[in-house]
Amino acid sequence: MRALSLSHFSSSPSILRSKLKFPHFHCASSVNPSTFLYISSTRGRGHSRFHPSLLSISTKTMSTQCSISREIDSSESAKASPSFQCLDGIRTLAESGQFKAWFLDQYGVLHDGKKPYPGAIATLEKLAATGAKMVIISNSSRRAVVTYDKLRALGFDPSLFLGAITSGELTHQYLLRRDDPWFAVLGRRCIHMTWNDRGGISLEGLGLEVVSRVDDADFILAHGTEAIGSPSGGSQPMDLEGLEQILELCAKRSKPIPMVVANPDYVTVEARDLRVMPGTLGAKYEKLGGDVRWMGKPDKVIYESTMGLTGINPKECITVGDSLHHDIKGANRAGIQSAFITGGIHADELGLGSFGETATLDAVHSLCTKFDANPNFVLPSFTW
Repeated sequence: MRALSLSHFSSSPSILRSKLKFPHFHCASSVNPSTFLYISSTRGRGHSRFHPSLLSISTKTMSTQCSISREIDSSESAKASPSFQCLDGIRTLAESGQFKAWFLDQYGVLHDGKKPYPGAIATLEKLAATGAKMVIISNSSRRAVVTYDKLRALGFDPSLFLGAITSGELTHQYLLRRDDPWFAVLGRRCIHMTWNDRGGISLEGLGLEVVSRVDDADFILAHGTEAIGSPSGGSQPMDLEGLEQILELCAKRSKPIPMVVANPDYVTVEARDLRVMPGTLGAKYEKLGGDVRWMGKPDKVIYESTMGLTGINPKECITVGDSLHHDIKGANRAGIQSAFITGGIHADELGLGSFGETATLDAVHSLCTKFDANPNFVLPSFTW
């Protein structure tokens, strides 16, 4: 078996792609709610803190089985056409009082990673004024506290939110607690796929050892798609092809090692481009036969954690997101209503060229059918 040698792979930065074919992702899970988040303790006064008491909720019963297939089977394509209501903004929904809790995605809804979308900050303030409980629910590789820092830097008021739940925070807590059977036997030595330009992910406090040889690793930890972690604590830039070659070596071991994906997204918006996310690596490794644990949307655990935080009946909750596979299908599985923002990662597929442009009804129907996702509402953007 070849040892992992960083010199064997390309060191160019992670690629940006304007169009990708998304794997179709099937996931069945049996879970109890488990909440790991950054929670606003004095909403309206601009102060927030991490709430340690929420970490006492056990994760032992989480069991998830996932599979990736590249094509939609005939039974899925034969399903009834999605039915949804088209809106220009959220005002009607907000003022109706139907939804007491709003679960909001970040990238593609509130901002593009570089700047807020037009009207997003004002819309949040108006929504908060209705008394709605708002929670950030994000497939971000980073811990929840970083989410608030990011929002604050972009001009949002974090005190408007009840809390934030990220896939990165879930990953950190599962690796720390190890009271879930799958994580309990994971081992401590990992190959760490991380970020470079976007900033690395710290593993401090987890008791992990980053290794540079495939033969030495107990598992793969995917936080990013731009770099490979080194035993010294730093990282070396590596492109997607290089990271995929490492996955191929891991899959060829006599006993392939498992993989933890801290961000299940395939891509995310960055300005008007799409940047490849760790979910793309997870899909690749599953296709190679690897055992992958997906942390975050569309798995029910992140939605149940959010509903547990708000204490609101699922019938009075709504999620707002731009990914049909992650946000909308996740909401479908969790039994809550959803609003699909067309101007995010699916903008190119829907033929949209500018912010706020309205997608054709046929285009939205076709894309929803392709992903087997059923939003209740469709909006061009998160505006009032």
